[in-house]
Amino acid sequence: MTVQTQEVKETLDTPSSEGLTVHLDVSVQSHLDSSKAPDVYRTVGLEYETVLVKPNVRSAVREVTSSYEAKALYSPERDKMRTAIDQNIRAAIEPRGVQVERVLLRDVALPARLQQAIQEKLGAEQEASRMQFVLLKEKQEAKRKKIEAEGISSFQRIVTEGTNENLLKWKGIEATKELALSNNSKVVIIGSRREGSPVILGSDTAEPGPRLPPPRQ
Repeated sequence: MTVQTQEVKETLDTPSSEGLTVHLDVSVQSHLDSSKAPDVYRTVGLEYETVLVKPNVRSAVREVTSSYEAKALYSPERDKMRTAIDQNIRAAIEPRGVQVERVLLRDVALPARLQQAIQEKLGAEQEASRMQFVLLKEKQEAKRKKIEAEGISSFQRIVTEGTNENLLKWKGIEATKELALSNNSKVVIIGSRREGSPVILGSDTAEPGPRLPPPRQ
């Protein structure tokens, strides 16, 4: 009797919870527990894989798949199904002296029409998730624009409330000073208008002043 890893492969058609037939290829890797080899030889015999392992693999697969819908094999629930099959096999054969190493679902096949329907449904769910992401992104962009608009409005209100006639005159004086110092300034008239704002005139736009009467002889 060997204690090396042995592989048992089973190909079977098993029912799902909705009564559909699912085709599965299952592999179970196991080895004989050396401390229980005498018990296995005495109670099961040398053909323990055929007598003990294979029947329990088939039974565990059918029991678990009958509790799941067929679409579970094409969803994250597939791993849960494999785990449940693994646990059932371990519970059945490990107390008898055979240690389970791994349970693998190698191949899965559903009826063609059901498989197409599942693929279409999964595609629709993915498209719905994508659209939900797009809508969320657009809502976030609209919220950002709203905050930006509120900030601009608040800034304009503060500027408007802080602006008065004296400030404008002061800014006008500062601008006059800068223009007077530039090379393009020709004539600077201070307080020529009613509101007292400075006026900058170039040489080509300045009007001549009133002529003085000629001196008396």
